[in-house]
Amino acid sequence: MKNGLVALCAWMAGGFLLAQDVRNPNVDANFFPIAVWAQNPLNASAYKENGINMFISIHGGLNQEKLDHLKKAEMKVIAAQNDFGLTKLDEPLIYGWMHGDGPDNAQRNTSENKWGPCRDPAVIISDYKQMRKNDPSRPVYLNVGRGVAYTNWVGRGACRGKVDMYKVSNNGYLKGCDIASFDIYPVNATEADVGGKLWYVAKGIDNLQKWSDFKKPTWCWIETTRISNKARRKPTTAEVKSEVWMALIHGAKGIGYFCHSFVGRTDDAALLRDTEMLTAVKAINEQVASLASILNSPDIKEYATVKTGSDAIPVDIMTKKYAKAHYIFAVAMRDGKTTATFDVKSGRIVDVMGENRTIKIKRGKFSDEFASYGVHLYMIRK
Repeated sequence: MKNGLVALCAWMAGGFLLAQDVRNPNVDANFFPIAVWAQNPLNASAYKENGINMFISIHGGLNQEKLDHLKKAEMKVIAAQNDFGLTKLDEPLIYGWMHGDGPDNAQRNTSENKWGPCRDPAVIISDYKQMRKNDPSRPVYLNVGRGVAYTNWVGRGACRGKVDMYKVSNNGYLKGCDIASFDIYPVNATEADVGGKLWYVAKGIDNLQKWSDFKKPTWCWIETTRISNKARRKPTTAEVKSEVWMALIHGAKGIGYFCHSFVGRTDDAALLRDTEMLTAVKAINEQVASLASILNSPDIKEYATVKTGSDAIPVDIMTKKYAKAHYIFAVAMRDGKTTATFDVKSGRIVDVMGENRTIKIKRGKFSDEFASYGVHLYMIRK
């Protein structure tokens, strides 16, 4: 009981709170989760240097040696709840606890060497309640698979297409967590329906929010490598940036990177050995971190609208007001160049963030060019 009270106080002091029985770990306006998946804590400092602030999933479970490496890098962690972790409830770097990965996918029966059905959502909900009982002070995280975005994905086996299994209102998977995430990797995808269609990232975020009744933070995972020999290629740095901002603009409250490659040999930290991609990811992370307080602020729906020169290439936007400025974060949702025209309620000058240029607003409008899946971030001054 004493450990639980200590952890609760530490958790609240770190910017967390429990609101309407839904845990919201993004109350700290200056922190935005930027994670890597299943990485060796020995590499925590290297990831920290490149803008990562969280490890999710620890091979073999959390122990003192791994925690020491994470603490040296001041790296937050979400790990499976184990006996060791439950003795460290006063450790502020333990951000939350997690379910096993991908319960919505077909599950491998190793004893019979075949694939069985997905896990019953009731089991996830039951496990969630137990984790909450063990530690009421931290959120429980659940990562589900690409079936969230590509609902016809064959990898769900007998559960293929059964989206009601996710819904909170149907006692689905999302009822068994406080933070929900998913992964889909469009550049690596071999399915014709998905391959090269970056907008599936945004579609998954939209579905997670809708199926959780817009009450739980939703995160997603971003590809950075050529994952397998079957993959067409690795993503470009521009595609990674686009996927990140598609997720954020559609409401993601955390992002993470999948860093593994299984081409030739297993390399769990392939991102760290790809200088070009790592440099680009660091730049993305630094920009996201610098905008954390803005990203965590409420959307301003009525401030701006956008139209493009072609209905086939829409541009999606997120609008914010922070301090004395308005912000529009924009991303082209399809392949191909287009011109976007923005109608805004106020302002005279647009600073295009990170691009060293400005645009004048005339009669409440300004226009800009977008490359394929292009991203522009605007700050509007009076």
